[in-house]
Amino acid sequence: MNPERKESAKAENVHVMALDLVPDGGGDSGEDYGKHDRVTKTLPPGVSSKMLYKDVIHIAWPSFIEFILTQLASMADMMMVGNLGSWAISSVGLTTQPKFLLMSLFMSMNVGATALVARAKGQGNQKRAHLILRQALILTLVLSSIASVLGYVFAEQLVSFMGAAEQRTLIAGTQYLRIQMIGFVGLALTSTVTATLRGVGSTRVAMVYNLISNVVNVLLNFLLIEGRFGFPRMEIAGASLATIIGQFTAMVLAFTTVIRGNHYLKLDIREKFRPHWETMKGIFRIGLPAMGEQMVMRAGMIIFAKTVASLGTVSFAIHNICMNIQALSFMNGNAFAVSATSLVGQSLGKKRPDMAQAYSSRTRRLGMSVSILLALTFFFFGELIVGLYSKEAIVISTGKNILMFVALVQPLQSSQFILSGALRGAGDTRATAVISFLTVLLIRPGLALLLVKVFDLGLYGAWIALVCDQAVRSLLILIRFNSGKWKIAIKTN
Repeated sequence: MNPERKESAKAENVHVMALDLVPDGGGDSGEDYGKHDRVTKTLPPGVSSKMLYKDVIHIAWPSFIEFILTQLASMADMMMVGNLGSWAISSVGLTTQPKFLLMSLFMSMNVGATALVARAKGQGNQKRAHLILRQALILTLVLSSIASVLGYVFAEQLVSFMGAAEQRTLIAGTQYLRIQMIGFVGLALTSTVTATLRGVGSTRVAMVYNLISNVVNVLLNFLLIEGRFGFPRMEIAGASLATIIGQFTAMVLAFTTVIRGNHYLKLDIREKFRPHWETMKGIFRIGLPAMGEQMVMRAGMIIFAKTVASLGTVSFAIHNICMNIQALSFMNGNAFAVSATSLVGQSLGKKRPDMAQAYSSRTRRLGMSVSILLALTFFFFGELIVGLYSKEAIVISTGKNILMFVALVQPLQSSQFILSGALRGAGDTRATAVISFLTVLLIRPGLALLLVKVFDLGLYGAWIALVCDQAVRSLLILIRFNSGKWKIAIKTN
């Protein structure tokens, strides 16, 4: 950015990125960045660590608030469902992995769309960014439509396969999943718009419409689950219906945002939505390995969840409560991963791998600081947190102990999420797919089966397996990132 433009931006209170202050090209090729982490010595003239941290936070904070509020809404959902009993929590829990498995069909393509849109912005090619958005929406519409039909038709079989221990949980879980599938396409299209907005760093607008969606969801949960203020008592069905109405609200607001085009991306509905095969090829190039990673992860998660479900309704309810609480901590890693993906993608679009490295290092440090705070919270206030979900003594006492495992994995989990986000921003999704195969499909379910079935450690055995998975995965992601190969191998799309 030239001095005049910089002064103009300041006058208009527009955020000036450090990346705008460095020229295209230049920087190191990436060959020697795997050998050591250059933190301050290699920064270009006029760029400081303070500016880099500011860029990271500028993108991360709206996502952080969005993710936190989304998860708090999810936690509120489960607390309201928990008032119906452990069977209700188990019913909803049985639908989680089948739903995520179906979501992986389009979420993986979103990874490709995010990386390519970030690269297009880094190159200053706004027209290409608009094209990528349209093509990503076409892919999502097709894939999510197929997934929603499959999920609706085979809902009962999916819930039964997950290990429904009682007829009551099978019926309720099937009902919940079928209602979710009715709103599945809307959820998918919203996620694609959000992914592309994040690719260009426009995270604040996604925070706003997802916040509104969560408010709608929680309000309708309050009214429909137990039937308040004249609304019918729908129990599990009410919780599911509230969720898809909230998702539909987000979809309307998301499309309004990109049709107006006030946030770099614009969706011109007058243009024909025809496949542009070269662009789709680029999305597939990054998205297919990500899909492989997601499929592998879901397969491993399903085996893991089935192993825990075999322990009975109460143990599975405790497990789902603790997983729901742990998901709150995912928001830290996910938010900073959005920064890493966007900033690494834009840096490589400008052919500045040195800036990509600098942004990644600082993003990881910020995420690590937050993870330590979360770890202390889960360790010392576990009993209080679990008590919000259930008043059953066995649930509270066991859940409190499980949250100590959640506290233990916080630093590992944060580093893993953020560095994975950086690798995705570079389009290096094959490495993360291989690492997920080794850890989520082999280590976690394999150890869980061994510790639960052979050593009879029950729910604790399953969570020991989860900690081992997180530790190994974090180490392998760190080794891949430090190798610097993602900078050398990446091709400009």
